[in-house]
Amino acid sequence: MTGQRLKKFQSVVSKRQKYLTIVLENVHDPHNVSAVLRTADAVGIDRVFLIYNDEKFPKVSRVSSASAKKWVEVIKFRSAAECFNALKKEKFRIYSTHMVEDKINSSLYELDLTKRTALVFGNEHRGVSDEVKALAHKNFLIPMHGMVQSLNVSVSVAVTVYEALRQRTAKGMYTKSAYTKTELKEKLNFYINK
Repeated sequence: MTGQRLKKFQSVVSKRQKYLTIVLENVHDPHNVSAVLRTADAVGIDRVFLIYNDEKFPKVSRVSSASAKKWVEVIKFRSAAECFNALKKEKFRIYSTHMVEDKINSSLYELDLTKRTALVFGNEHRGVSDEVKALAHKNFLIPMHGMVQSLNVSVSVAVTVYEALRQRTAKGMYTKSAYTKTELKEKLNFYINK
């Protein structure tokens, strides 16, 4: 391995966000899942949670995910309750997004995404399930001012996690890792041996 490649690995590992993650529920199109994995890697998310109980687990190839699948751990669940229990054990705040006009919704830009945050996105046609709506801490909407009422799921994820990146960058969270030194060393060794 070249010194330049090692430095790249060290830089990437040091910026991974331990307490920021994405949850996808029954996203049908594997290209959307691949796009989400690429976006996750780009902003330093190293775990993505998948809930599949209405759809089959998508086959995500390394080609379509631009090798992001290699660097992002995918954790699969058969129910929202099972997934959310795992997240809540780690003290994540869980925010879902679904299109419903309601005064209790928050704007994406009102959320504090510097805390332990799990962002949930649903199926391309049905959105998130009633189970997710009931179990999430809060629902948020991405502000939109055009005639179109929704974005592609992978675009919604990108818009949302780049707002998280903006907030976390402003707080210096990409310069000081939440991972322990031992965890960072293990992660670096994992990347090197991929």
